[in-house]
Amino acid sequence: MRGKLILILACAIACVALGAAAAFETRASRLQAIKTVGIISAIGEEISLTRAGLTGLDNAAQSASISAWGLDELIVQQATKLLSGRFRVQPVSYRRAAFAAIRDSAVAPVNLLRSDPFKELVRSDVTPQGLDAYIVITRARSKLGNGRNVEGVGLAEYRTLLADYGLIHALYEVRIIEGKSFDVIEKRAAAPLDNTGTVRIAGPSGPIEATFEGSGSSERLRAAIADLITRSLPFTLGDMHLIEGQ
Repeated sequence: MRGKLILILACAIACVALGAAAAFETRASRLQAIKTVGIISAIGEEISLTRAGLTGLDNAAQSASISAWGLDELIVQQATKLLSGRFRVQPVSYRRAAFAAIRDSAVAPVNLLRSDPFKELVRSDVTPQGLDAYIVITRARSKLGNGRNVEGVGLAEYRTLLADYGLIHALYEVRIIEGKSFDVIEKRAAAPLDNTGTVRIAGPSGPIEATFEGSGSSERLRAAIADLITRSLPFTLGDMHLIEGQ
C-alpha cells in the first residue's frame, strides 16, 4: 500500500513538472513568434501618500497629480530603447486614463476568477491593431507594514513607538498581450531592487531622504522616482525574456 502511494505521488509530481515545462515551452515559442510590438504605459499620473503603523486617526491615503512629470512618456521611451534590439517597436495611441482606471478587486479571489480586464481594453482602445503583441505597463500593488495597500508611484510612512520610516515607491507590472487572440502571454510585477530596508515593499522602492524637502523638492522627488523605474525596467523585461541575452 505504501509503495502504491509513493508511485501515485511520483506520478503527480511528474505531471506537474511536465505541465510546467509545456507551459514554458508554449510561452517561449509564442515570444519567438513576436516581431512587432506596441508599448502602453499608464502608471504615472498621480502620486500617493500612505501612512501606516502608529498613525492615530490621520491615516487616510492622499494623492496629487504628477502628470507634468511625464513618467509614462519616460517608461515608453526606456522600454522602446530596451526592446528595439529584438523587436520592431511601433508607436501606438491609447486612452491612458482608461488603462489607469483599472484596479484589482480588494477581494483577491475575484481577481483570479475574472478575465484580465486589460485584454479587452487593448482590443478596443489601442491603435493600430494587428501588431504581434502589446506590452502593457500599469500600476502594481503591495502591502506595507500592518497590511495597508500601496500602489503605483508614491510615498509611504510607517511609524512605530521607537522610530519613523519612509519609502518612495514605483510599483508596476508588465503584461505581454498577444495581438491577434489578445491572450495574456505573461504577466510579471517589477521586483524590489534590494531588500535591505527596515520596511520592505514588494517592488522598486527606496528610502525617503531629507533632500526631498524644501525648495526644488518636487524635481528631486521626480528624479528619484524616475531612477527607480529606469533601474528596475531592464531587470523586469529581462526576467520576462523580452531582452536578448537575458
